[in-house]
Amino acid sequence: MMIFDPTPFLTGFALSAALIIAIGAQNLFVLRQGLRREHVGPIVLFCAAADALLISAGVAGIGTMLGALPVLTLALTLGGAAFLGWYGVKALRRVTVSDAMIVQAGEGLTLGRALAAAVGFTLLNPHVYLDTVLLMGTAGAAQPADVRPFFVAGAIAASFLWFTSLGYGARILAPLFARPVAWRVLDGLVGVTMLVLAGSLLLRAFLQEPA
Repeated sequence: MMIFDPTPFLTGFALSAALIIAIGAQNLFVLRQGLRREHVGPIVLFCAAADALLISAGVAGIGTMLGALPVLTLALTLGGAAFLGWYGVKALRRVTVSDAMIVQAGEGLTLGRALAAAVGFTLLNPHVYLDTVLLMGTAGAAQPADVRPFFVAGAIAASFLWFTSLGYGARILAPLFARPVAWRVLDGLVGVTMLVLAGSLLLRAFLQEPA
């Protein structure tokens, strides 16, 4: 019978939290949907579940395999840059539209479109693979084999706690975002962040030395 060991659990929790608690494309999308109270549950569940699968795969050894495939890394980088650039332009366009972000019935994303966007921010973002598969995978593989499940469990717990807090905790800011100008500021932040991330991905792709 396996005895719970808190040390690898807390190590996985702390490392996972340090990697995901940052301003990024995925977090900003979850925050925005949380503020709109729009399909929060499915989006939170998808993001956390995707993290769980990628972390588990990384610790199982997939990270090493991906690290040896530079062509796949390049494809993910270019695809992610295109997606982030497209979404960034859309966000900046919303800033210029009068009253575009006043929450009214019928203005939001459908569940399918919201989940499709969540998929894009998760699976087309090379940083997700760097964090969850490569870094978490490397750290997890360094743990003794008998306590790796605890490390993985801690990392997954941090992901579920973060996305749940971000998605459902966003409503605390609802009074601030009752004003259209606050939505414009948020969309401006989202747009600039997405374009900067897209630019950094393109720069990395073109400056990367061939293997």
